[in-house]
Amino acid sequence: MGRLRVLALVATSVLVSVSACTTAVTPAPSGATHEPPRRIATPLPATSPPTSPAPTLPETPIGALPPEELSREAFSDPTTVDSEWFPLAPGTRFVYKGGINDDGRVPHSVVLTVTDLVKVIDGIRTVVIYDEDGTNGQVVEKEIAFLAQDDAGNVWLLGEYPEEYEDGEFVAAPTWITGIAGAKAGILVRADPPFGPSWPQGWGPEVGWTDRARVFEVDSSTCVPAGCYDGVLVIDEYNPEEPDAHQLKYYASGVGNVRVGWAGAREQDREVLELQGVLQLTPAQLDKVRAAALALEAHGYKVSPDVYAHTSPLERSAAD
Repeated sequence: MGRLRVLALVATSVLVSVSACTTAVTPAPSGATHEPPRRIATPLPATSPPTSPAPTLPETPIGALPPEELSREAFSDPTTVDSEWFPLAPGTRFVYKGGINDDGRVPHSVVLTVTDLVKVIDGIRTVVIYDEDGTNGQVVEKEIAFLAQDDAGNVWLLGEYPEEYEDGEFVAAPTWITGIAGAKAGILVRADPPFGPSWPQGWGPEVGWTDRARVFEVDSSTCVPAGCYDGVLVIDEYNPEEPDAHQLKYYASGVGNVRVGWAGAREQDREVLELQGVLQLTPAQLDKVRAAALALEAHGYKVSPDVYAHTSPLERSAAD
């Protein structure tokens, strides 16, 4: 099953402790509460597998269908991502910790940073997210991903350049970019998602990216180290070719993704993450992230000649 590596994420020199990498930690939003949650859709521990069966999901339709064609006219201000469920302000960093199945249950961490870079993908300016995954103390993935918000408030995913590592060595870069090799953009988070029908999160069948999403629960509550939240939207993400493996993402209004869990019968990775804090980087720290993203892109031009090499370069946002 594909997972938005955007949540999975800052070069090793930038991946430091929460206390060392920020000037301030964003407190829980005004809509949050520190009372015990009234209802949690799926209680999931941070570093150990669940002790009870995962919730039963409705039957998953088999067979992935590509998204509809992207309408460039629907993106008048695509790099202003102020979505209620997934706001992306440049210089913001989300820090997650939890666990994952990898030859046993091991610690897992994700650092996701919104850069001040943009990239034109298929005629649309996108916000560049830089993230890094760590498993059992080792970096296993770095990535730049490209998001844009349409005029209706939907946050679209237009492609990803991930690099995967084993024992510190580069092993693969399963890249997909809208408009290249048949890849198409999809909606990562809808502005007002309905119950029932699923929607495509992108279409990159050459690298196995055919993920879909649907509403799993609304008006949920959950507590993580960053705070307790009510009115949480829970989204079920899945690959139709793997109907027994589901990833649940918990979105808090005005904050973004605060928890990642799993559901379904298939063991797979069973990734669990909890938001530790939302941080605002200093200019010097943002400079380091930008440099790391540019270095990753430079390598991408070399190792992905059929896909990434056909994209325009990263550039600083006009606001900078």
